[in-house]
Amino acid sequence: MTDIFEMLTTYFYDVFVSNFDGWVVLGFVAQGLFTMRFVVQWIASERARKSVIPVAFWFFSIGGGILLLIYALYRRDPVFIAGQALGLIVYFRNVYFIILNGRQSST
Repeated sequence: MTDIFEMLTTYFYDVFVSNFDGWVVLGFVAQGLFTMRFVVQWIASERARKSVIPVAFWFFSIGGGILLLIYALYRRDPVFIAGQALGLIVYFRNVYFIILNGRQSST
């Protein structure tokens, strides 16, 4: 049991302390932005008492997605790079539709 605890302690030290640098800070900031989109969506849905996706959700998605893509490029993680890059296409497309529909409804 002591060996398992020691292995876990070493692992978490290596992951969270030894490798801590500015890139890790960027990764955490990006993940925080990305997480905020769910918080925004949850609050909006609770207030409306139905599923709602507010515009802020897409802006947090874009901000977090761009920063996470930069982080993934730095880490050279092909799965993470592909996931973030493809997700950004969807986020920008949704903002495009919001802007397009907003212009149409105002004319």
